[in-house]
Amino acid sequence: MPDLAISTALLGWYDDKARSLPWRAEPGAPAPDPYRVWLSEVMLQQTTVAAVKPYFEMFTKKWPTVEALAAADSADVMAAWAGLGYYARARNLHACAQTIVADHGGQFPQTEAELRELPGIGAYIGAAVAAIAFGEPATVVDANVERVITRLHAIESALPKARAEIRSHTQSYTPAGRPGDFAQAMMDLGATICTTRNPDCPDCPLRQNCAAERTGNPERFPVKLPKKVKPVRHGTAFWLERNGAVLLVRRPDSGMLGGMRALPSGEWVDTAPGFAEAPANVKWAAFGTVSHVFTHFALELDVVGGHALTDGDAEGEWWPIETIEEAGLPTLFAKAATLAIAQRENVE
Repeated sequence: MPDLAISTALLGWYDDKARSLPWRAEPGAPAPDPYRVWLSEVMLQQTTVAAVKPYFEMFTKKWPTVEALAAADSADVMAAWAGLGYYARARNLHACAQTIVADHGGQFPQTEAELRELPGIGAYIGAAVAAIAFGEPATVVDANVERVITRLHAIESALPKARAEIRSHTQSYTPAGRPGDFAQAMMDLGATICTTRNPDCPDCPLRQNCAAERTGNPERFPVKLPKKVKPVRHGTAFWLERNGAVLLVRRPDSGMLGGMRALPSGEWVDTAPGFAEAPANVKWAAFGTVSHVFTHFALELDVVGGHALTDGDAEGEWWPIETIEEAGLPTLFAKAATLAIAQRENVE
């Protein structure tokens, strides 16, 4: 197929098979609210649609406009984001909303270049918002698009080296008309047909032009370099309670889980740090260990518990244990809290 025929075939398939998503307009309908497009794309980075849906619905109910989000307290935004991961996204989300209100009168810039000047908006989100919300024929490439294009052309170069070639092919297919629908069609094709495992090649609208399908092993694409073994770090989380409340702290704005409420925890280092940087001089009991994997390392976090007789000099806030799920703890510390609550009864 020539490039136009591929985009035409894909759009025809999308008109019939498009997923219904809360942030989307129907195929061929007027462009959706750019706030909802932007919010969904930030949430969807490295996160599944299923995981994002309840967060998106909660955010848009709590903060229905970019002005409302900009006016929100940063701690509330971070707490609402808890469990969605990659918390720098939440900090950038709030900063971006404030910039749009302060510098653009609450109106999103309409071009990819202008969008990319905003906090937290890189190549992918800038192109996606420009194409979907404003009809700019921007080249939108996410993991789904990478998979479709590498299979369509049986690209042998491994990621990330192959990305320049992938982008070039995607740009050649992106139509001047309906670029937003085309971008979403590519995403849907990768998510529902051209899946990582067991792709549904018989139902693919691009099957006749797919070089990878002709090899008999489309799952081999995209080619990826062997994964590096992640280093393991160690830390200690301190469950310090008093009168039915537990001590929580606010992590520094910069660094891992920045700005989030958490249990007190010292540095994460190469060997178990024990009780170093404990928030109080009390008798600590071992509750167990929780494991968590970050982008660049794995963490083994020992959880210990103790009782404070007074507020003392401990810095932080005393949060009622019975409502700990409302504290907006990130997943790592939510795991630690769950372990502590299960174990604390055994030592009281």
